[in-house]
Amino acid sequence: MGGVGLERKAVPAGKGAREVLLRADALMAAAGGVIADHDRVRGAVRSALVPLKDELVRRELDGIPVSRLKDVTEGRLRLTALEQAGYSTVRQVLDARQYALQQLPGIGVQSAVQAIAAARQIAEAVEEHVTVRIDPDESSDPRTTALVTALNQLVNAGPDIPRAVAAAGRIDGELGPLMAGARPARGRLRMLFAGRAGRKEAQDAVQAIDALLVQCTDDATPLLLAQASTDLLRPPVPADEAWIDFQVRSPDYYSLLAEIAGLAPDVDAAEGFLPTDIAGRVRAQRLDDTHRRVSLRGYQDFGARFALTQRRVVLGDEMGLGKTIQAIAALAHLKAEGQTHFLVVCPASVLINWTREIESRSTLDAYRVHGPDREAALDEWLRCGDVAVTTFDGLNTLEVPEETTVGMLVVDEAHYVKNPAARRSRSVARWTARTGHVLFLTGTPMENRVEEFRNLVHYLQPDLVPHVRNSDAVAGSEVFRRAVAPAYLRRNQLDVLTELPDLIQVDEWEEFTAADLAAYRSAVTAGNFMAMRRAAYADPEKSAKLQRLLELVGEAAENNAKVVVFSFFRDVLIAVREALGDAALGPITGSVAVTARQQLVDDFTATPGHAVLLSQIQAGGVGLNMQAASVVILCEPQVKPTMESQAIGRAHRMGQIRRVQVHRLLTADSIDQRMLDILDGKKRLFDAYARRSDTAESTPEAVDISEQSLARQIVAEEQLRLATSATGDELS
Repeated sequence: MGGVGLERKAVPAGKGAREVLLRADALMAAAGGVIADHDRVRGAVRSALVPLKDELVRRELDGIPVSRLKDVTEGRLRLTALEQAGYSTVRQVLDARQYALQQLPGIGVQSAVQAIAAARQIAEAVEEHVTVRIDPDESSDPRTTALVTALNQLVNAGPDIPRAVAAAGRIDGELGPLMAGARPARGRLRMLFAGRAGRKEAQDAVQAIDALLVQCTDDATPLLLAQASTDLLRPPVPADEAWIDFQVRSPDYYSLLAEIAGLAPDVDAAEGFLPTDIAGRVRAQRLDDTHRRVSLRGYQDFGARFALTQRRVVLGDEMGLGKTIQAIAALAHLKAEGQTHFLVVCPASVLINWTREIESRSTLDAYRVHGPDREAALDEWLRCGDVAVTTFDGLNTLEVPEETTVGMLVVDEAHYVKNPAARRSRSVARWTARTGHVLFLTGTPMENRVEEFRNLVHYLQPDLVPHVRNSDAVAGSEVFRRAVAPAYLRRNQLDVLTELPDLIQVDEWEEFTAADLAAYRSAVTAGNFMAMRRAAYADPEKSAKLQRLLELVGEAAENNAKVVVFSFFRDVLIAVREALGDAALGPITGSVAVTARQQLVDDFTATPGHAVLLSQIQAGGVGLNMQAASVVILCEPQVKPTMESQAIGRAHRMGQIRRVQVHRLLTADSIDQRMLDILDGKKRLFDAYARRSDTAESTPEAVDISEQSLARQIVAEEQLRLATSATGDELS
């Protein structure tokens, strides 16, 4: 409902005009009610935030020495008297009364006023940066519970509330002035005394109001407002119900919290450090939410607009930031603009997740063009439209008539098509050539894979390829992103997810048992790299690593925490499963069907309280969301750090509400030690090369090395070490 295009028609007069105005009064009242109810519910959230923010600020001020007051007053404040009187922190000064301070020796009225004012200034600066995090373990805290309950009212009011509030605001802005001009038309005497100009103005206003009411009726605006009022007036749910809902839908809660509390991330970071001209065009892009069922965070809204504005781009947000939701928002917008058919290409492991997300986050239908029902799904998609979801292999044989226009092609895990000679890459190239809007999604940062990035950009914006230089990447990620801005947008978790819980990583060092050491020596003698990696589990009953794993799982059970256990090896996971018994779900392996993998994750998530999920790291480390887990156990170090980071990212991502503990099980004086030493050395070399850029610190892919070269080096070193050790034993 925007500006109203009016056609000339009979102007309502007399009773007809009054009826129009009565209907307008009702619509204005409904709009005003929605705005007031929305303000009331949001106000309850703000009120609940106050004591929590105050407590966080006071904690911060407890750690700031009183000497910092001098910085605020540019050295004018003498602190010796305060320090001698026992005031050591800014909080102590803030809490002090002016009268008490000015009674101290050496502190007068002016100094007391200055000290308190400086403390308040520091407190205000701290308040701008503190982040309120909701910890489910604090459900007994009435202040946190009040916040969760208040947020619950907004979350449960539904995804149409923003649209209803926007409609109410437009009605108030457009109808209000017209109603003022139409006031004489409310009665015959008023019209009589209004004069010729006044009557003309009133008649024109009534006509405009009537046209506006017709448009609102056509748009179902009265129904939208009525439903919004009903939803906003629902009574608060019991506290335990609100907490349960928070644990299920925490991203929705945090999205509203960030908006209301003004916890928006740094604008430049949220916009991927795009140049001003591109960022300005993206902000100006309208984003239609008619077919969307989810609220977007600010950076997600920007990402969807970027895809629409730039038309053919790579969205490279770090894992866990909701690239799928941003793609769906772009698809929903194009649907509202009249586009009918869309295509998503993804690995088979995430195909089910895509169909679920499309149908839960939008009004669009998703057709799974894969498996035995592939042809039937394809035919229905061609006939009915909306989103077809297929795999890279499926795309190669996908036959779609040329007259069927695809409004957007979305390619998930787009780094899979980095090799232009591969069959799936050629298939994607053919489809990008026939599609106007193309969105590549990848969580793999491109700063350190410049040649791969050139290949991806060649599908999208080939004119940009000559401008993509290695030197831009070496200069740092921000420089690289600005250079490739027309086709690339990336944001990192630390920049935009202010509520993300802490990630604690612990190396759990164990000693070989006699049985495991014997198996290890045998594997080293044979030069069997893979047997060396899993020798610590050769005798499960006597395995020190497995015993420590059981202890960690036991601790998690006592804390009612969910655990995901990753290993590269199936036989290790089978040993873990046998040790845990029925307490473990899985394992997820490469031979488990995609639907079964997702079902295991769903069962894990739905299990009340403690649960354990076992997964091969290469099968579960990509595509599956495991944020129900707050404990991650890695049974052995991985050759590629990317495998570990992706596996951890399955749990430590948007939607995670608990601090994530990562335990890496290691054996001293073994292949584990050698792998860590070599990989750490590679990382130090890269850090020096990249001058400690944030690329070096945030990109484990940069230190990936060849598995074969690593294996040869470690086997040789361990054979030499054990041979030397054996010689030393003989000499002694």
